Amino acid sequence: MRHRVLVAGIVHESHTFVKRTTELSDFRIWREAEMWQAKGDASILAGILEVGEACNWEIVPVIEMNATPGGTVSDEAVATFLEAFRRVAERELSKGIDGIVLNLHGAMVSPSYRDAEGEILRQIRSIPGLEQVPLCGPLDLHGNITPTMMQYANGFTAYRENPHTDVKQTAIRASYLLNRLMETKERAVMVYAHPPIVWPPTGTGTADDPMRSLEALAREIEAEYPEILAVSVFGGFSFADIPETGVSFIASTVGDPQFAQAQLTRLCDLALSLKEQGNRRGFALETVMAQLKESIDAPTLLVEPADNIGGGSSGDLTVVLKALLENGIQNAAVALHDPESVDLLWEVSAGEQVTTLIGGKSGEIAAEPLLLTVEVISRSDGSYELVDERSHGAGQGRRQEMGRCVVVRCEGVRILLTSKRTPPFDLGQWVSQGIAPETLSVIGVKAAVAHRQAYNPITKASFTLDTPGACAENLKHLPFRYIQRPIYPLDEI
Repeated sequence: MRHRVLVAGIVHESHTFVKRTTELSDFRIWREAEMWQAKGDASILAGILEVGEACNWEIVPVIEMNATPGGTVSDEAVATFLEAFRRVAERELSKGIDGIVLNLHGAMVSPSYRDAEGEILRQIRSIPGLEQVPLCGPLDLHGNITPTMMQYANGFTAYRENPHTDVKQTAIRASYLLNRLMETKERAVMVYAHPPIVWPPTGTGTADDPMRSLEALAREIEAEYPEILAVSVFGGFSFADIPETGVSFIASTVGDPQFAQAQLTRLCDLALSLKEQGNRRGFALETVMAQLKESIDAPTLLVEPADNIGGGSSGDLTVVLKALLENGIQNAAVALHDPESVDLLWEVSAGEQVTTLIGGKSGEIAAEPLLLTVEVISRSDGSYELVDERSHGAGQGRRQEMGRCVVVRCEGVRILLTSKRTPPFDLGQWVSQGIAPETLSVIGVKAAVAHRQAYNPITKASFTLDTPGACAENLKHLPFRYIQRPIYPLDEI
């Protein structure tokens, strides 16, 4: 008999310190048969479909919802997912359901549920007939994992790389894990540990410690103890304020849960010994500008984690643009989220000049518009294909959308204005606008770590900046209310 498997997902990384809400309209939503369009690309969903085909599953597609990281998710969006899941599940249960693959992020927050994914899992398990069905799936390395999530799952496993170049591979691992549980009828349970540590995103790159050593130990545990089916390391998401925010570890086991728990204690001890290495601080912008005025190893990246779009920030801060202009840096480029300027400039002909306020309109921390005279260079619909299908953005599919875009020039700086907040995950963002990024002298990048897969091959020098913003790396400046205390570096540990 073919195994019948429900496949669904809702993916969002929720920044609880920004003002705006992520509404239902912000999600790309594929319902049921629409989900098959992911087949063959580099996405998470494609990985699940690939395993389903290889294992001869009868896949029952439910709903796939995905939105760019941003403010707290509306209750309407969570309800939309749950209503769709319940409707399809209740329709299909009479034919039998053997497994569930659920694609979640791990750091989603809504007004009613600070642990939104835990509530989603609880409600799925409340559907008569799904209480004991094996449930597996991929999670983001930046999830803030909770005991409730683990209570209702059997085989979650996280990305192992940051930048996230292994999202499809993680979905494949999770799906094969589900296939094993359906074939063998083994009952896997999840165990969880949360050391008192929270790191900013720049401390969670897997090429360096602490994450490099933690991932290595996780693989050792898996190799040494076959009954532990998967061990996952979570760097956490420091901008979502819930009790479980921060570093955590999980394991799926068909053996003794207490023994698996003891292995997670090894990871906690290692994390505590490396805790200071995850607490990164960047360069002062003034220091970097002084160096660039003397000489530039082109292309040089100015990495701005405080306005990290992939972390939920506004993407419209102008501090780097202002510094480039004031210091006369030539052949530079920055991208800003500024739909108002796009609308204003959309009908302006190429070559014309307009004086207007650029960027800084979000009202978020450190958002200040600049009054500039700009020359319009080009405009486009903002659609582009990935240059690198292993780049951080590949998890959402081959085609990306920036919304309507306008490229302008002010003195020596080209400015890409987008209608949608677009993380700098792939060089296709520039290539689609007729700009060869490898020929630029300086590129402003609104990211923390996720840009590296795309940009490192062309970069001669890179400076991570210590600037103000909603995703600033000094976590002591954030008004935490719910995070468990004491926790490093907010407290002495």
